Amino acid sequence: MTPRRPRKPGMPGKQSPLAPVETITAEKNLPSEPPAGPQEDRVTASREAPIALLERDHDAATVIAFPEPPGRRRRKWWLAGIIGTVALVAGLIAYLVFSPALAVRTLDVQGNQLVPEDQITAALAPLLGTSLTRIGDDDVRVLLDGFPPVKDVSVAAAPPSTLSVTVIERTPVAVLESDGKFILIDAEGRQLTTVADRESAALPLIDGGTNAVNSEVFSSIADVLAALPADIRKRLVHASAGSIDSVELKLTDGKTIFWGSAEENAEKSRVIGALLTIPEQDPPVKVYDVSTPSRPVTR
Repeated sequence: MTPRRPRKPGMPGKQSPLAPVETITAEKNLPSEPPAGPQEDRVTASREAPIALLERDHDAATVIAFPEPPGRRRRKWWLAGIIGTVALVAGLIAYLVFSPALAVRTLDVQGNQLVPEDQITAALAPLLGTSLTRIGDDDVRVLLDGFPPVKDVSVAAAPPSTLSVTVIERTPVAVLESDGKFILIDAEGRQLTTVADRESAALPLIDGGTNAVNSEVFSSIADVLAALPADIRKRLVHASAGSIDSVELKLTDGKTIFWGSAEENAEKSRVIGALLTIPEQDPPVKVYDVSTPSRPVTR
Protein backbone atom coordinates (compact mmCIF):
# COMPACT_ATOMS: atom_id res chain seq x y z
CA MET A 1 0.00 0.00 0.00
CA THR A 2 1.46 3.30 -1.15
CA PRO A 3 1.53 5.92 1.55
CA ARG A 4 -0.42 9.04 0.97
CA ARG A 5 1.59 12.08 0.39
CA PRO A 6 0.88 15.02 2.57
CA ARG A 7 -0.96 17.83 0.98
CA LYS A 8 0.94 20.91 0.46
CA PRO A 9 -0.45 24.09 1.71
CA GLY A 10 -2.62 25.80 -0.79
CA MET A 11 -3.19 22.70 -2.73
CA PRO A 12 -6.80 22.09 -3.60
CA GLY A 13 -8.42 19.18 -1.99
CA LYS A 14 -11.73 17.73 -1.26
CA GLN A 15 -14.12 19.71 0.87
CA SER A 16 -14.79 18.30 4.35
CA PRO A 17 -18.23 16.90 4.70
CA LEU A 18 -18.58 18.76 8.04
CA ALA A 19 -20.51 22.06 8.34
CA PRO A 20 -18.48 25.19 7.98
CA VAL A 21 -17.09 26.51 11.26
CA GLU A 22 -18.13 29.95 12.44
CA THR A 23 -15.74 32.15 14.24
CA ILE A 24 -17.24 33.92 17.31
CA THR A 25 -15.58 36.96 18.72
CA ALA A 26 -16.40 38.01 22.38
CA GLU A 27 -15.75 41.48 23.49
CA LYS A 28 -15.63 42.42 27.15
CA ASN A 29 -17.47 45.59 27.92
CA LEU A 30 -15.43 47.39 30.50
CA PRO A 31 -17.12 50.06 32.62
CA SER A 32 -16.52 53.38 31.23
CA GLU A 33 -14.37 55.69 33.21
CA PRO A 34 -16.27 58.09 35.41
CA PRO A 35 -16.60 61.43 33.88
CA ALA A 36 -14.27 64.03 35.09
CA GLY A 37 -15.55 66.58 37.47
CA PRO A 38 -17.24 66.56 40.89
CA GLN A 39 -19.31 63.54 41.75
CA GLU A 40 -22.37 63.39 43.93
CA ASP A 41 -21.67 61.78 47.32
CA ARG A 42 -23.48 58.56 48.03
CA VAL A 43 -25.25 58.34 51.35
CA THR A 44 -25.74 54.97 53.06
CA ALA A 45 -27.58 54.35 56.31
CA SER A 46 -27.18 51.28 58.48
CA ARG A 47 -28.86 50.12 61.66
CA GLU A 48 -25.87 51.21 63.68
CA ALA A 49 -25.65 54.72 62.21
CA PRO A 50 -27.49 57.28 64.33
CA ILE A 51 -27.64 59.90 61.58
CA ALA A 52 -27.38 60.09 57.80
CA LEU A 53 -26.46 62.78 55.38
CA LEU A 54 -29.37 63.20 53.04
CA GLU A 55 -28.29 66.12 51.00
CA ARG A 56 -25.01 67.85 50.51
CA ASP A 57 -23.81 70.60 48.26
CA HIS A 58 -20.44 72.22 47.97
CA ASP A 59 -20.92 74.54 50.96
CA ALA A 60 -23.32 72.92 53.49
CA ALA A 61 -24.95 69.62 54.53
CA THR A 62 -28.35 68.88 56.01
CA VAL A 63 -28.34 66.36 58.92
CA ILE A 64 -31.37 64.73 60.56
CA ALA A 65 -31.50 62.27 63.55
CA PHE A 66 -33.08 58.87 63.16
CA PRO A 67 -35.41 57.73 66.04
CA GLU A 68 -33.57 55.79 68.76
CA PRO A 69 -34.21 52.04 68.55
CA PRO A 70 -36.94 50.89 71.01
CA GLY A 71 -34.65 48.28 72.56
CA ARG A 72 -32.10 50.91 73.50
CA ARG A 73 -34.76 53.13 75.04
CA ARG A 74 -36.05 50.21 77.14
CA ARG A 75 -32.55 49.46 78.40
CA LYS A 76 -32.10 53.09 79.45
CA TRP A 77 -35.40 53.15 81.32
CA TRP A 78 -34.62 49.80 82.95
CA LEU A 79 -31.19 51.02 84.11
CA ALA A 80 -32.65 54.28 85.38
CA GLY A 81 -35.28 52.34 87.34
CA ILE A 82 -32.67 50.13 89.01
CA ILE A 83 -30.54 53.12 89.99
CA GLY A 84 -33.57 54.90 91.41
CA THR A 85 -34.66 51.86 93.42
CA VAL A 86 -31.18 51.34 94.87
CA ALA A 87 -30.98 54.99 95.85
CA LEU A 88 -34.41 54.81 97.51
CA VAL A 89 -33.52 51.67 99.50
CA ALA A 90 -30.18 53.15 100.57
CA GLY A 91 -31.91 56.29 101.75
CA LEU A 92 -34.49 54.29 103.70
CA ILE A 93 -31.79 52.21 105.38
CA ALA A 94 -29.84 55.33 106.31
CA TYR A 95 -32.99 56.84 107.77
CA LEU A 96 -33.77 53.75 109.84
CA VAL A 97 -30.20 53.44 111.11
CA PHE A 98 -29.46 57.04 111.96
CA SER A 99 -32.85 58.67 112.43
CA PRO A 100 -33.59 59.85 115.98
CA ALA A 101 -37.21 58.82 115.40
CA LEU A 102 -36.25 55.21 116.27
CA ALA A 103 -33.92 55.98 119.14
CA VAL A 104 -34.38 53.89 122.31
CA ARG A 105 -36.13 55.83 125.06
CA THR A 106 -37.81 53.01 127.02
CA LEU A 107 -36.55 49.61 128.23
CA ASP A 108 -39.02 46.79 128.84
CA VAL A 109 -37.37 44.01 130.90
CA GLN A 110 -39.04 40.62 131.31
CA GLY A 111 -38.18 37.17 132.65
CA ASN A 112 -35.93 38.28 135.48
CA GLN A 113 -36.48 36.91 138.99
CA LEU A 114 -33.04 36.75 140.54
CA VAL A 115 -31.72 40.05 139.20
CA PRO A 116 -33.66 43.21 140.16
CA GLU A 117 -35.08 45.13 137.21
CA ASP A 118 -33.49 48.41 138.24
CA GLN A 119 -30.04 46.80 138.08
CA ILE A 120 -30.71 45.51 134.59
CA THR A 121 -32.03 48.84 133.30
CA ALA A 122 -29.02 50.61 134.81
CA ALA A 123 -26.69 48.21 133.02
CA LEU A 124 -28.52 48.80 129.73
CA ALA A 125 -28.46 52.59 130.03
CA PRO A 126 -25.72 52.95 127.36
CA LEU A 127 -28.26 51.77 124.78
CA LEU A 128 -30.57 54.74 125.37
CA GLY A 129 -30.53 57.05 122.36
CA THR A 130 -29.29 54.32 120.02
CA SER A 131 -31.45 53.42 117.02
CA LEU A 132 -33.48 50.26 117.51
CA THR A 133 -32.17 48.92 114.21
CA ARG A 134 -28.60 48.93 115.52
CA ILE A 135 -29.19 46.87 118.68
CA GLY A 136 -28.93 43.07 118.70
CA ASP A 137 -28.80 40.26 121.25
CA ASP A 138 -25.01 40.40 121.47
CA ASP A 139 -25.05 44.07 122.46
CA VAL A 140 -27.29 43.29 125.43
CA ARG A 141 -25.36 40.12 126.38
CA VAL A 142 -22.17 42.11 126.72
CA LEU A 143 -23.82 44.63 129.04
CA LEU A 144 -25.42 41.92 131.23
CA ASP A 145 -22.42 39.62 131.30
CA GLY A 146 -21.59 40.63 134.87
CA PHE A 147 -24.79 39.13 136.30
CA PRO A 148 -24.25 35.42 137.17
CA PRO A 149 -27.96 34.50 137.06
CA VAL A 150 -28.28 35.69 133.45
CA LYS A 151 -27.84 32.75 131.10
CA ASP A 152 -29.04 34.38 127.88
CA VAL A 153 -31.12 37.24 126.53
CA SER A 154 -33.52 37.86 123.69
CA VAL A 155 -34.04 41.34 122.26
CA ALA A 156 -37.02 42.67 120.30
CA ALA A 157 -37.69 46.16 118.97
CA ALA A 158 -41.04 47.75 119.74
CA PRO A 159 -41.13 50.91 117.60
CA PRO A 160 -40.99 53.73 117.81
CA SER A 161 -38.77 53.87 120.90
CA THR A 162 -39.07 50.77 123.13
CA LEU A 163 -36.51 47.98 123.43
CA SER A 164 -37.92 44.77 124.88
CA VAL A 165 -35.37 42.56 126.67
CA THR A 166 -36.29 39.04 127.78
CA VAL A 167 -33.86 37.64 130.34
CA ILE A 168 -33.30 33.89 130.54
CA GLU A 169 -31.93 33.03 133.98
CA ARG A 170 -30.10 30.00 135.26
CA THR A 171 -32.12 27.69 137.50
CA PRO A 172 -31.11 27.52 141.17
CA VAL A 173 -31.30 24.00 142.59
CA ALA A 174 -29.96 24.33 146.14
CA VAL A 175 -28.83 26.65 148.89
CA LEU A 176 -25.44 26.92 150.57
CA GLU A 177 -24.93 28.58 153.92
CA SER A 178 -21.77 30.57 154.45
CA ASP A 179 -21.07 33.15 157.19
CA GLY A 180 -24.73 33.54 157.93
CA LYS A 181 -25.58 34.15 154.25
CA PHE A 182 -27.67 31.87 152.08
CA ILE A 183 -26.38 31.48 148.54
CA LEU A 184 -28.40 30.08 145.67
CA ILE A 185 -26.47 27.81 143.33
CA ASP A 186 -27.27 26.06 140.05
CA ALA A 187 -26.51 22.47 139.07
CA GLU A 188 -22.96 23.44 138.11
CA GLY A 189 -22.27 24.93 141.53
CA ARG A 190 -22.29 28.48 140.20
CA GLN A 191 -23.25 31.03 142.83
CA LEU A 192 -26.20 32.95 141.49
CA THR A 193 -27.37 35.30 144.20
CA THR A 194 -27.75 35.71 147.96
CA VAL A 195 -31.00 35.74 149.92
CA ALA A 196 -31.62 37.38 153.24
CA ASP A 197 -32.78 34.30 155.15
CA ARG A 198 -33.36 30.58 154.77
CA GLU A 199 -37.12 30.94 154.36
CA SER A 200 -36.65 33.16 151.32
CA ALA A 201 -35.34 30.23 149.30
CA ALA A 202 -37.65 27.26 148.86
CA LEU A 203 -34.77 24.95 147.98
CA PRO A 204 -32.86 22.19 149.77
CA LEU A 205 -29.83 23.12 151.81
CA ILE A 206 -26.59 21.28 151.10
CA ASP A 207 -24.26 20.95 154.05
CA GLY A 208 -20.63 21.97 153.85
CA GLY A 209 -20.89 25.63 152.96
CA THR A 210 -19.33 26.93 149.75
CA ASN A 211 -16.78 24.10 149.85
CA ALA A 212 -19.59 21.61 149.25
CA VAL A 213 -19.37 22.25 145.51
CA ASN A 214 -15.85 20.82 145.54
CA SER A 215 -16.81 17.50 147.14
CA GLU A 216 -16.97 14.32 145.08
CA VAL A 217 -20.66 13.85 145.86
CA PHE A 218 -21.77 17.35 144.85
CA SER A 219 -22.28 16.50 141.18
CA SER A 220 -24.51 13.55 142.15
CA ILE A 221 -26.64 15.70 144.44
CA ALA A 222 -26.85 18.51 141.89
CA ASP A 223 -27.88 16.14 139.09
CA VAL A 224 -30.66 14.70 141.22
CA LEU A 225 -31.97 18.11 142.22
CA ALA A 226 -31.88 19.34 138.62
CA ALA A 227 -33.92 16.32 137.51
CA LEU A 228 -36.72 16.95 139.99
CA PRO A 229 -39.80 18.95 138.99
CA ALA A 230 -39.82 22.46 140.44
CA ASP A 231 -42.86 21.76 142.64
CA ILE A 232 -41.10 18.83 144.36
CA ARG A 233 -37.83 20.71 144.66
CA LYS A 234 -39.65 23.43 146.58
CA ARG A 235 -40.80 20.84 149.13
CA LEU A 236 -37.22 19.86 150.00
CA VAL A 237 -35.34 21.29 152.97
CA HIS A 238 -32.11 19.30 152.80
CA ALA A 239 -30.02 17.24 150.39
CA SER A 240 -27.06 15.08 151.29
CA ALA A 241 -25.06 12.05 150.19
CA GLY A 242 -22.71 9.78 152.12
CA SER A 243 -21.43 8.53 148.73
CA ILE A 244 -22.26 8.96 145.07
CA ASP A 245 -24.68 6.01 145.36
CA SER A 246 -26.57 7.20 148.42
CA VAL A 247 -28.26 10.53 147.67
CA GLU A 248 -30.89 11.36 150.27
CA LEU A 249 -33.47 14.15 150.26
CA LYS A 250 -35.49 15.51 153.19
CA LEU A 251 -39.01 16.89 152.71
CA THR A 252 -40.56 19.78 154.63
CA ASP A 253 -42.91 17.35 156.44
CA GLY A 254 -39.95 15.35 157.78
CA LYS A 255 -40.22 12.44 155.34
CA THR A 256 -37.17 11.12 153.54
CA ILE A 257 -36.59 10.21 149.90
CA PHE A 258 -33.83 7.68 149.39
CA TRP A 259 -32.69 8.26 145.84
CA GLY A 260 -29.55 6.20 145.64
CA SER A 261 -27.29 6.96 142.68
CA ALA A 262 -27.80 9.74 140.14
CA GLU A 263 -28.91 7.25 137.51
CA GLU A 264 -32.33 6.83 135.92
CA ASN A 265 -33.18 10.25 137.28
CA ALA A 266 -36.08 10.83 134.91
CA GLU A 267 -37.77 7.55 135.88
CA LYS A 268 -37.17 8.14 139.59
CA SER A 269 -38.68 11.63 139.31
CA ARG A 270 -41.80 10.17 137.73
CA VAL A 271 -42.11 7.51 140.46
CA ILE A 272 -41.60 9.87 143.40
CA GLY A 273 -44.13 12.28 141.87
CA ALA A 274 -46.71 9.49 141.88
CA LEU A 275 -45.85 8.32 145.42
CA LEU A 276 -46.24 11.80 146.87
CA THR A 277 -49.83 11.96 145.60
CA ILE A 278 -50.89 8.87 147.56
CA PRO A 279 -53.14 9.78 150.52
CA GLU A 280 -51.74 9.43 154.03
CA GLN A 281 -51.70 5.88 155.38
CA ASP A 282 -51.79 4.48 158.84
CA PRO A 283 -49.09 4.11 159.94
CA PRO A 284 -47.80 7.06 157.89
CA VAL A 285 -44.96 6.62 155.41
CA LYS A 286 -41.60 7.88 156.63
CA VAL A 287 -39.32 6.81 153.77
CA TYR A 288 -39.82 6.67 150.03
CA ASP A 289 -37.17 4.44 148.48
CA VAL A 290 -36.90 4.97 144.73
CA SER A 291 -33.33 3.72 144.32
CA THR A 292 -34.80 0.98 142.12
CA PRO A 293 -37.56 2.84 140.26
CA SER A 294 -39.12 -0.32 138.84
CA ARG A 295 -39.71 -1.59 142.44
CA PRO A 296 -40.23 1.43 144.74
CA VAL A 297 -40.58 0.79 148.45
CA THR A 298 -42.31 2.77 151.19
CA ARG A 299 -41.76 2.17 154.89
